[in-house]
Amino acid sequence: MKNMLKTTILLATLTGLMVLIGSHWGTGGMIIAFLFAIIMNLGSYWYSDKIVLKMYRAKEVSPAEAPNLHRIVDGLAMKAGIPKPKVYIVESGMPNAFATGRNPEHAAVAATTGILQLLSYEEMEGVLAHELAHVKNRDTLISAIAATLAGVITMLAHWAQWAAIFSGFGGSRDDDNGGIIGLIAMAILAPIAATLIQLAISRSREYAADAEGASISRKPWALASALEKLEYGNSHYSPRVSDVQAKESSAHMFIVNPLKGGAIQSLFSTHPATDERVRRLRAMRV
Repeated sequence: MKNMLKTTILLATLTGLMVLIGSHWGTGGMIIAFLFAIIMNLGSYWYSDKIVLKMYRAKEVSPAEAPNLHRIVDGLAMKAGIPKPKVYIVESGMPNAFATGRNPEHAAVAATTGILQLLSYEEMEGVLAHELAHVKNRDTLISAIAATLAGVITMLAHWAQWAAIFSGFGGSRDDDNGGIIGLIAMAILAPIAATLIQLAISRSREYAADAEGASISRKPWALASALEKLEYGNSHYSPRVSDVQAKESSAHMFIVNPLKGGAIQSLFSTHPATDERVRRLRAMRV
């Protein structure tokens, strides 16, 4: 029920934002924006997981192609009491993983080639148990919708920025100036709105998934060890030209934050501090 409420709020936020943008062009613009928002809402609910997987060029793999990965997912899904999700691999040296899907019956887990090279078998069990906990708790729908909405809002901000620049070359009439100011305001406020939407994905869900994942795998120490390696691996990761890179709009979906920033950025991170997550896991008794 709580996750359904969050989903409704996210979709309502998109509708309100689109109508607000459409109001810049009068009543007709508002109507068109509302219809577009309805289409976006339906698309976000039904296809957000596919959008995210496509964004990262994730490739579904068979048991023959990734036997260990499938063996882990098979065992954990049985322990968690959920259908086995589809298994994907992302070609990237960035060591990370995520889960997506609107419900446990339509779920997928994705691991990068980097994480498969970095972690041991038991550490991968810990990571994938965490991701299956997100699936079981139905966090994945909210995460995928938030990623889609944040991406749309960021795109709108870029449009507004360029529209303001080109409008500025068209003349200096008062009406034009008012429109330019509105576009500039949109370009500034839209990324803030995207950040707030991502922050709707509470940090507490990561602690909950850690605890649930440790309960599923019965190996909290393995997840703790994996988080330490992933924190170090992501902070020292040097991307190759062919690597798929993390997008800011969907960074909250990964098990550890793939984007690094200073102290100010950490205040707005959707991930809790890795040290605290590790401390809690090492204190667990299962």
